[in-house]
Amino acid sequence: MENHLSLEPAVQTKINAWLEGGYDADTKAKLQKIIDAGDADTLTDSFYKDLEFGTGGLRGIMGVGSNRMNRYTVGMATQGLSNYLLKSFPEQQISVAIAHDSRNNSDVFANVVADVFSANGIKVYFFKELRPTPELSFAIRHLGCQSGVVLTASHNPKEYNGYKAYWNDGGQVTAPHDKNIIAEVNKIQSVEQVKFKRNEANIEFILDEVDQAYLDKVATLSVDPAMIQRQKDLKIVFTPIHGTGITLVPRALERFGFTNVHVLEAQATPDGNFPTVVYPNPEEKDAMNLAMQKARELDADLVLATDPDADRVGIAVKDQKGEWVLLNGNQTAALLTYYILQAWKKAGKLTGREYVVNTIVTTDLINRVAEGFGVDCYETLTGFKYIATIMRDKEGEAQYICGGEESYGFLVGDFVRDKDAVSSCAMIAEMVASAKDQGKSLFELMIQMYQEFGFYKEDLISLTKKGHRGAQEIQEMMQELRENPPQTIAGSDVVEVIDYKTGFRKNLKTGQETATGLESSNVLQFLTEDGTKVSARPSGTEPKIKFYFSVREPLATAGEFEQVGQKLDQKIQQIISDLKLK
Repeated sequence: MENHLSLEPAVQTKINAWLEGGYDADTKAKLQKIIDAGDADTLTDSFYKDLEFGTGGLRGIMGVGSNRMNRYTVGMATQGLSNYLLKSFPEQQISVAIAHDSRNNSDVFANVVADVFSANGIKVYFFKELRPTPELSFAIRHLGCQSGVVLTASHNPKEYNGYKAYWNDGGQVTAPHDKNIIAEVNKIQSVEQVKFKRNEANIEFILDEVDQAYLDKVATLSVDPAMIQRQKDLKIVFTPIHGTGITLVPRALERFGFTNVHVLEAQATPDGNFPTVVYPNPEEKDAMNLAMQKARELDADLVLATDPDADRVGIAVKDQKGEWVLLNGNQTAALLTYYILQAWKKAGKLTGREYVVNTIVTTDLINRVAEGFGVDCYETLTGFKYIATIMRDKEGEAQYICGGEESYGFLVGDFVRDKDAVSSCAMIAEMVASAKDQGKSLFELMIQMYQEFGFYKEDLISLTKKGHRGAQEIQEMMQELRENPPQTIAGSDVVEVIDYKTGFRKNLKTGQETATGLESSNVLQFLTEDGTKVSARPSGTEPKIKFYFSVREPLATAGEFEQVGQKLDQKIQQIISDLKLK
């Protein structure tokens, strides 16, 4: 191919393969258009590597190229997964479940996945219409599947799509399966090796029976149905932010007994262009604006918002001054843990064999709350698949109650093995109703929790570093932190450094090293004398490096909430300044 672009030889070789190989004419025309436009940056970024499985599976910008989401990268991933399944479960009929969200091309990619699985002799249970990711996790176990795939890029911008692969326990694939699947995918050197010819005989559409079975299980999570009956007219505003939450969240709230749910019409229709928001992410204040406006108009008690695949939930409530405020993922997860453990204790359900789970970058307040109720708390790496691994390992010997992570993911009960915004919405509504039943707001319940266990405040800075160069910059930042770790942070000595890549935590006072007990992950944590925790973690699915900050102070009285809160805010700003992150 003749062109005047200066591209790395490996990139050029891949481009040639796409122009000359068994790709459809439309794909080749789109690629030729980028070449004709002389867009070397896009070509490099589209072909410098193959899309990899990160903490969330396969995820990327949609478009032409080996580093893009398209029918070929999706097909090759599915062929690799098919080959691995056929090796892992010889001599048996393998079945998989497939679901998709509201993103552009999610349904197209879901059909490609169904094509490839069915062509490989694998039985496919196919959600014909969009459904939340947690229901896919549930369906794998409910239907006795060996694997499953959901097409979603969660809360990413509209240009993205993704592919999450699940194993037979309903959790996302973890070691050794993740690496083994990648090895199988890497063996596929051309699209000619992918079986794209759909076998209709191997495809069965999933009907309403699975919805009903899932909602039946969600209904069993309610700890205090009698209280809900007293507070059934709790005024709730719900927005699915143009995603799959619309299919099940209103039904789950109804099953719990809530009768006064207002769905935000402006964001109720599934739409992969997410027309009313920049990012369809309940972590973003802008994505919550319309729902909060509606809540003010209605004088509501609670705002619930789910992301496009309904595995994350964001909430807003009134503060002690009656102003609407957003709670972050740490606050919501800690409050849910606090409420559920209180309710279980009151109902006499705590027997000493229960546990909760937290991730290493989520608030330590969850650990303190669990400790206060005499319940074990296990810590995992970031990513709900690690929480699912603990659930699998402890099945039959201990009872999972709940688990959460700071990025708005929470799971109550063990019938799903991924974060679940559907059941979480129902539990959050029950928690707000319970507070109201006691004459309190949820915000007042949060202050009460801080008085009991300490006022913890967390923040996060996410630095985006796009493309090939960005990936190098992120590596360099982590290397610098490893070679020259900070000695003090916000005026307090660093007393412990935990490097999850090497798997060791080092006490800087004694020099003693102990193993983390977790698998290797490129995360660094610095713990100071006064209880501050700073974590540095490159994202597994996005071109970002994230810095997490956690600070704490005792809170003697509710009246000191604002004053102590300001002190903690100042401390976080000091940390950001000390680490030169702004």
